[in-house]
Amino acid sequence: MSENKTIAFAEPNRAGAASSSTVNTAVNAPPVNKKKEGKSVSVTEHLMSIPEVAAKYNVSIDAANPQDSQGLTAAEAAKRLADNGPNQLTPPKKRHWLLRFLDILLGLFNLMLIVSGIACYILLAINYEANYQNSYLGAILLIVAFGNAFIEFYQQQKSAAILDSFMNLIPSLCYVIRDGQTKQISAKELVLGDLVVVRSGDKLPADVFVIGCTELKVDNSSLTGEADPQTRSIKNTQENPLEATNLAFNGTLAVVGNGYGIVIRTGDNTVIGQIASLTANEERRESPLSVEIESFVKLIASIAAVTAILFFIISMTVKNAGISNSLNFAIGTFVSFVPEGLPATVTMLLSFAAARMAKRQVLCKSLQGVETLGAITLLATDKTGTLTRNQMTLTFVWTGLKLYFAQNLPEGSQEAQIAAPFDQYASDAANELLHAAAINPTAKFTSTEGPIATREILGDATEAGLIRFAAVKLPNFDTALNLYPKVLEIPFNSTNKWAMTIHKKKHATGSLMLYIKGAPERVLKLCTSIHDGKAAVPMTDAHKAQFEEMYTLFASKGHRVLAFACLALPESQFPENFEFSKDPINYPTSNFTFLGLTSLEDPPKHGVREAVGKCRAAGIRVMMVTGDHPLTAEAIGRKINMMLTDTKPMIAKKRGVSESQVPESDVNAIVIHGDSIDGLTEEQWTNIFDKEEIIFARTSPKHKLDIVKRAQGRGHIVGVTGDGVNDSPALKKADLGIAMNISGSDVSKEAAAMILLDDNFASTISGIEEGRLIFQNLKKSVQYTVTHTMPEVWANLLYIILSIPLPLSSILILVVDLGFELIIALTYAFDVSENPAGLMKLPPRKPVTPLSIERLHRRRALDHAEYPEDAVAHEEGREPELSKGTKFARGLKRFFSKRFWTETFEKTEDEVLIDGDVLSYSYLEAGTLQTLGCLCCYFFAMWYHKGVTPYEAMKFGGDWGAKDYDFQGRRVTGQDQVEALALGQSAYYLAIMFQQCFNHFICKARLSNPWGSFMFANKWSFLGILVGGVLSLLIVYIPPVNVAFLTSWHLTPYVWLMGLGWGVVLYGYAIIRIIVKRRFAPIKYTDDIPGLQMFPTRWSTGGAK
Repeated sequence: MSENKTIAFAEPNRAGAASSSTVNTAVNAPPVNKKKEGKSVSVTEHLMSIPEVAAKYNVSIDAANPQDSQGLTAAEAAKRLADNGPNQLTPPKKRHWLLRFLDILLGLFNLMLIVSGIACYILLAINYEANYQNSYLGAILLIVAFGNAFIEFYQQQKSAAILDSFMNLIPSLCYVIRDGQTKQISAKELVLGDLVVVRSGDKLPADVFVIGCTELKVDNSSLTGEADPQTRSIKNTQENPLEATNLAFNGTLAVVGNGYGIVIRTGDNTVIGQIASLTANEERRESPLSVEIESFVKLIASIAAVTAILFFIISMTVKNAGISNSLNFAIGTFVSFVPEGLPATVTMLLSFAAARMAKRQVLCKSLQGVETLGAITLLATDKTGTLTRNQMTLTFVWTGLKLYFAQNLPEGSQEAQIAAPFDQYASDAANELLHAAAINPTAKFTSTEGPIATREILGDATEAGLIRFAAVKLPNFDTALNLYPKVLEIPFNSTNKWAMTIHKKKHATGSLMLYIKGAPERVLKLCTSIHDGKAAVPMTDAHKAQFEEMYTLFASKGHRVLAFACLALPESQFPENFEFSKDPINYPTSNFTFLGLTSLEDPPKHGVREAVGKCRAAGIRVMMVTGDHPLTAEAIGRKINMMLTDTKPMIAKKRGVSESQVPESDVNAIVIHGDSIDGLTEEQWTNIFDKEEIIFARTSPKHKLDIVKRAQGRGHIVGVTGDGVNDSPALKKADLGIAMNISGSDVSKEAAAMILLDDNFASTISGIEEGRLIFQNLKKSVQYTVTHTMPEVWANLLYIILSIPLPLSSILILVVDLGFELIIALTYAFDVSENPAGLMKLPPRKPVTPLSIERLHRRRALDHAEYPEDAVAHEEGREPELSKGTKFARGLKRFFSKRFWTETFEKTEDEVLIDGDVLSYSYLEAGTLQTLGCLCCYFFAMWYHKGVTPYEAMKFGGDWGAKDYDFQGRRVTGQDQVEALALGQSAYYLAIMFQQCFNHFICKARLSNPWGSFMFANKWSFLGILVGGVLSLLIVYIPPVNVAFLTSWHLTPYVWLMGLGWGVVLYGYAIIRIIVKRRFAPIKYTDDIPGLQMFPTRWSTGGAK
């Protein structure tokens, strides 16, 4: 594990300051491993003056005129670069590819095959003549082991290569002042004390202390989740560095203005570097599928090993077969129990699913993540850039005393009932406000090419929303500023809270027009009249009441509200060539005409509402974890089906009582402020997670990480979506981290297990559906594959119990597992859903319920009692560090404990890959029927061709082929016995194949009956059966091939009919079984959720074009 680091922001000792030397803030690390030394990076510069910071870093600056500063000398910069290293994040350590391949190769399943393969060659060395066939068997076992490992390794490497192509590998450049000159250098060459020049549109190359700026605003959304650009200045009153106005952080974007700053942190010591270190210290749990497959493999391996050892002893002692034959038999028994093709089948099925998901814009870095997405019970998602577009968009316009909506709205929606579509020609007020929105903002398009909705804008996000709206609605937008040139501009500032421009724009009384926009209450105070749509009329109390009503409506929706006003400057006072002055002021500052209000929001992305609704309908809890304001978060949550019911304050207000009088049982929705998270008790955490609708706002990276851990502690399989650096620790810790490709940071993409290539949250629902489908298909494939093991196992057991000639050789067992079985099993990857609507109405396969939580806590308490050191680790917020040897020893000890078997067969609500139903069908029911069918074919073939009866086979089976025998007046030579056995084994082998063809279709019915169009929708099934069947017939009927496999081409086709007949019997049994099962154990679906709005959001129906 890498060294743990904590960001601690120190506070100087002063009156009123905390006595502690450090103040925990938004990016403190979670509890760390106390056995490891923690590293702390202190940030105090925001509380220092400019001269103090300059002195600390020994840099020459001119605070009054930063552009005239000397900065560092080139020699000093080179020295500091050599001392401190380049300004870059340390890339995460990657395990060598050879070691990763060995990790896969030495997995328990492959290890069993390798040991068996080596044992075959040991037998070959003991007795070559008797065991020459083992050279083929051993080679195949070793090839299968290496093949399984290679397939999985190849898929991992391919996903990693695709990810690397998405990472930002282009070195960024920046401007610095050195030796009194402004130079462009690589950001990697920045050093502490460098004086950085920040321009609009630049990405900050390091953490800097601002010493001078002009209207500088930075986008901190990747760090804090706030969509609003944050103003930077040389003054600061905030103690929390993340809120300090005189600091700008590495990776954030300067959206407006320019400035100068001293570099105070570089590389791993920047805030983004410290958050990245949180990510490095977290480890993702094994996927549910990995755990289930590993448990199944251990179970099968244990049973196979015990059975093989037991019958080896019986063969040696009771049968006196000798060590060579006994060991050969033990290997055959072991091989028959182990479905050798299962790892390749699972890997290939997941690979096919991953390829399909990639076509749906979802990249899986890990194959197990394909199924994990379908298994999640809780999806924690960021807001800005994930649920929303991170693009302020004009929503409503109130002008001329009328309400308009600015975007397309679905018919029947609430907004469509109270507002009309915006039309600039509907009134003079609407036309004037549109011109104000077009020419007053300072933001501008970087290009006039392409659709307006996709053009890049340089400037403040709010003003970008205004000009995007104006560009759509105003025909001559691109030439508006040329038509109406600007003669005066007063930028927005925190004192006035408005921005003013004066343009050459002719009107009835003059040539100049003044426009002002800003905070509604400030602009309203400057107005004495209001435009009623036709003309300016005196402002009345009734007008102000309407203003308040509209302002409240917009604010309640979490929108950002701007007011617009104008003043037609009279020619007599302000002629066209009038020279305006800011000092002294000679422009009007009052008596304006109020034009109206506009509301802007960061709207939900296309399809988000429907996606969240589908998740909830599928029984998946969806909660928002954002750094944004609680009101904004809740407003978005209520638009996208995340929050449908009332919170406790809303219920209390409706009932006219205090919040304390509202019972918790009446509350199903809750909004938690990040400031309260650190102080939450266990009881409060339990109360929060008992709610169905949860929003966490104003959260930090540490908070997001804690929330994920808390959810996992209750048994949730947690998915986390996000795009910012602040999301990366949670992305890494989650069972499935989902990052955005386009807007996502490199840190978040590295931490995640899955990436949405198109940044569309709605792609998640496609992934969940695909994940659920692949689980169903995997279960079908496993059920199909495991069924044929029983005829293989019984062939070996009857050989030793009844002493009949071995019905199926070890080499034929491998041909079954790796031949037609593997081919047919792979076709399940292309099975369509039996019931697409029903698939997404199934509850999660590991639902979190009060019973499951109690069971989890009980088992954890038993674990802690048995291993106290684990309890200590969990209390410190980490997983216990165990060696592979310790894990193996614990697992072995656990396997032979009463608790293991009690918990294994404990009834739960979970649906696992290999459950009791699958085991019962495969091993007991269908497996037994197939064994009977195979034995019938086996004995029939020996009797039909050589007249050997079952009684003869049992009577003389112990020395079969070794010597002649006489029976009922006829002599059966050793050669006849060998030929009869070849015919019998050929029949047994083909009987498995024919019956498995029927079983293939039986296993397709997981959610419905085994008939219907879905059974034949997968054309690959028929191709797989055709190829598998032809392969099987070639092995039996082609003379050069059957020499290696000891089969006989003389086998009569009558055996085929017998095998097909038993297949029909199996199919009939399966139909009766499923009908009875549906009658007494019907499939459970999730309950409908009242209030889900499954119609598109307005942003899904067109929006700005």
